[in-house]
Amino acid sequence: MTGFGRGSAATDDFLATVEVSSVNRKQSEIVFQAPRELAGLEAAARRAATAATSRGRLQITVRLDRPADAPLPVRVDARLAHALESAFQQLSSSIGRVVAPEANDFLRLPGIISLEESEIDLDAAWRAVEPALHAALEQLRAMRSSEGLDLKRDLLARVALLDSFARKIETDAPTRPARYRELLDKRLRDAGLDLQADDERVAKEIALFADRCDISEEVTRLDSHLRKFHEYLDGAEPPGRALDFLCQEIHREFNTIGSKSNDAAVAQTVVQAKTELEKIREQVQNIE
Repeated sequence: MTGFGRGSAATDDFLATVEVSSVNRKQSEIVFQAPRELAGLEAAARRAATAATSRGRLQITVRLDRPADAPLPVRVDARLAHALESAFQQLSSSIGRVVAPEANDFLRLPGIISLEESEIDLDAAWRAVEPALHAALEQLRAMRSSEGLDLKRDLLARVALLDSFARKIETDAPTRPARYRELLDKRLRDAGLDLQADDERVAKEIALFADRCDISEEVTRLDSHLRKFHEYLDGAEPPGRALDFLCQEIHREFNTIGSKSNDAAVAQTVVQAKTELEKIREQVQNIE
């Protein structure tokens, strides 16, 4: 499922901004992006993201700044500055006139004035990043929840279609032995075989056909899977993986019905049901 969230938080030491975005993916994948000195926060950020989401590709981007009034750690290398001044004095002595260094000369030489690379306290950084991350994840959840409601309405409509296909199959199935008998009688007459309607061989053939094409068990399991589909959609737990499994089982039952039907009308209904089921499977793989 797709979504985006942004959160900010501040402490005395840091200002943290966290952005979280997600795109559809069948499995869970978390990508952590932050400055190198914050790499130590990745494990904690992953734990928080895993607790909030179970599917999709999640990207976490962290930015950390210091407050505007925080003192900048400027370092002055006095030895290097004295060395530069001494070099100018030697130059003056060599050419016989005074050459004095200016402020720009000190700035041009790397290292005389520089910002210290102070090591970031990860515990202090996490105190700013953690609430920002949770705020971003909360926005992400809200956006994904809205998308989930739309997907639920779509899935309920499609499952209702599957149920109507199952009812049509259930209605058409009992008439197949009678239609088969009519076809068998016609074939026998066309072949010049005059068999009585109550001939034991004809009755046995009809009975064997009725047993081979009996789909009552498949329809019963199909009804159970469709009811379970509704239960998972209405449940409190993330239903994505369970619904994905149910789609496989529903597809299996329709496949079996199609192979056992030996009937054009039922076969056509099975094709329509499998086409609709494929649309459901595509949506289900995006659901958490």
